[in-house]
Amino acid sequence: MTEQADKYRQAAQRMERLAELDEEEQEVKDEAQRTLGINFEDIQASLDIGVVFSETEEIRKISEDYSVNLTEAKKSLGTLPKEYTVNDENIPTLIRKLRKARRKLKGSERENMAKAIDTLIDAYSDHIDKSIDSIHWIRPYKSSFLKMRFNEKDLQKLHKMKDKEDRRAVVDSLCKYWEAELTQKETAYGSDFAKLSKTMKLAKKEFRNCIAKISDQSLIKSKKERSEDFILKTVCENPGIGAKQIHDLMPSTLHKSSTPQAISRSIKKLGIVSNNGSYYKFSLEIKKNIWAYTAAFIDSDGYITMDRNFNPRVGLVATGERGKAFMEEMHKSIGFGRLHLDQKSPQDTRPVNRLNFYSQDDVHNLLTKCLPHFRLKKGNAELLLELVRIKKSYKKENWYKQRCDEIFKLMKWENHKDHVGFDFAKEGIYKDDIQKYRDNCKMSVMDQIEGIGTIVKFEPERNTIQSKLKKRANYA
Repeated sequence: MTEQADKYRQAAQRMERLAELDEEEQEVKDEAQRTLGINFEDIQASLDIGVVFSETEEIRKISEDYSVNLTEAKKSLGTLPKEYTVNDENIPTLIRKLRKARRKLKGSERENMAKAIDTLIDAYSDHIDKSIDSIHWIRPYKSSFLKMRFNEKDLQKLHKMKDKEDRRAVVDSLCKYWEAELTQKETAYGSDFAKLSKTMKLAKKEFRNCIAKISDQSLIKSKKERSEDFILKTVCENPGIGAKQIHDLMPSTLHKSSTPQAISRSIKKLGIVSNNGSYYKFSLEIKKNIWAYTAAFIDSDGYITMDRNFNPRVGLVATGERGKAFMEEMHKSIGFGRLHLDQKSPQDTRPVNRLNFYSQDDVHNLLTKCLPHFRLKKGNAELLLELVRIKKSYKKENWYKQRCDEIFKLMKWENHKDHVGFDFAKEGIYKDDIQKYRDNCKMSVMDQIEGIGTIVKFEPERNTIQSKLKKRANYA
């Protein structure tokens, strides 16, 4: 295998994560939902009613409908997912190079390269699909849009289209194409068929003309945006780096127009954790797969347990200044839990920092999301999930106290079974009883009581935008 082919194959393998990871857009959606107190899809649906608005009109409409300020309303419109690149190359270019490199390979190496290319294409297709959906005024006409000639740069231009008339011109070309195509399906091959084909061709030309009106120059990021991108990337790749070091690493075009002081001012805006002048930020890869990362952290430097009063306890632990910043970032990324910083260690050495989860809701939420990713503490997690479920709904059952006691003993066993010399007998725990306790799991019993798998529960219609529009139509 040539060095170049190997390089591109590895790049393709790294890009396989695209198929599993969410887009940055999801974070924006979640933030909007928390801020506005309404489902993001409902907000989008309120705009998908066959009327093309300008961006200003959209923001005002959302502001009025949901009683929020204009800044909050603008956030709800979402953002276009960032263009994916590998070694500063876009995905179509990378795929072409991969295919060229594949020609030099044979056997299993060629087969592996082909699989990497296919995975990359699937991931990129998914990315493009999500990018189209993020342009909400295009989304109702997606079927016609997909038949147009476009690339990722065109999507960026459409996302920047703010004017009502410009948007209407695009939608008009898509509607013309759709109408002609629909009629053509019912038309016999002949002069009328040819006329419709010409109409469809002209509609495609009109679409391209609409895009051509937006200059490529408008897509170029400002120096400020490029500086912020560089700061984010540098902090993610170099945990604990300072403002002066970031400034020293900047390319000459950015270095001249920036200072360590300006970088420090940008840190808070970018959501970067600052600890005594040292900066920390999770990489995008970690944030997009935060539950897998959290599970791995709990496996290695955390705990899943319960106290003698049968209260669930989950925690993450890190020491020192770097550990403090890390816990702050974990707390921000997870979105719940209680942060305890700079606690005195038993050995009176470096301060201990913890992110603890005490409430039943927090524990259930955390462990449910982390459960598929645990490697060492999956048994502990399953026990605690059973405990939380019992405590929430089955305290009056005659088996409640006995089963909680069994879970307590099982938890002790899981946490100390590898500790040489641990006195299990002192806790009333005997090896011969462990399997009996495991077999007495109440999850299936609770499923039967709740009718899980046998009864379909119909939820009442939510007060969504769709229902509101439906009611308005009925009144009309």
